[in-house]
Amino acid sequence: MIRSMTGFGEATRHADGVHYAVELRSLNNKYFKATIRLPERLQVLEAELEAALRHRIARGSVTLIASFADTSASAALDINHQALDRYVEQIRASAAVGAGQVPLDLASLLALPGVLQQPANDESLLHQARKVLLGLVDEACTHLISMRNREGSLLMEELLGHRGLIADRLGRIKEQAPRVIAEYESRLRLRMQEMFREAQLTVEPVELIREIAVYAEKTDIAEEVSRLSGHIDQFSDLLHGAESEPVGRTLDFLAQEMLREANTIASKSPDSLISRMIVEVKGAIDRIKEQVQNVE
Repeated sequence: MIRSMTGFGEATRHADGVHYAVELRSLNNKYFKATIRLPERLQVLEAELEAALRHRIARGSVTLIASFADTSASAALDINHQALDRYVEQIRASAAVGAGQVPLDLASLLALPGVLQQPANDESLLHQARKVLLGLVDEACTHLISMRNREGSLLMEELLGHRGLIADRLGRIKEQAPRVIAEYESRLRLRMQEMFREAQLTVEPVELIREIAVYAEKTDIAEEVSRLSGHIDQFSDLLHGAESEPVGRTLDFLAQEMLREANTIASKSPDSLISRMIVEVKGAIDRIKEQVQNVE
């Protein structure tokens, strides 16, 4: 079963007065690329969260946004009393020099640089956040992968439809190919008989056979048709594979090989009916190439 590379997943949890939330979004990419946005106090967890994403997701541009809101008493910032006392001393010294009284506004003092600091128990917060966020990332990945699977099912239906069209046209091309040689032989025989009749000569069977053999060799598409048939069989096997390994790159490469064989058939066959059918085949392969870009 194939998976799409686009998806969305989210998860939330409330633990010890702290509300955590994780949101995941993924888009197409040939490789895995993670963009992680964390609150400043949780930046140190970035590498661990990226590793958790890599464990669940093989390809795609994945954006992880994590947030937390601490509603407990531990959310309060600590007052740096030494810094605050130093500010007060300097203000009073300046007031003494100016021989004036300066009223001290506590709110303004708390806004001065270095007075309010993050709580000293950040290690405790990180320890809790690490455990909670890793669990939320795993849960969000499960939701994202579920969405990727649903979109993958729709993609698979479309890809199998294109594969079916190619198989149908190849079957008709196989039937038509021998007729092309027979029709060429008939036209060549009539043309040579007419020319030789005017010159009062007879057609040598050996010469006719040699000419037909040369034409048959130049226009023989049996090998290309056989290889293209093998490619679409392999394509179908990959779509129906039970393995969970990503197959997007393999499908992309296989589509390129399919187009190569179709182009060779188009260049070798002079038959108008085969030409029309191979145009349909190439159109289906082009649509496959576009759609497999979204397959993980």
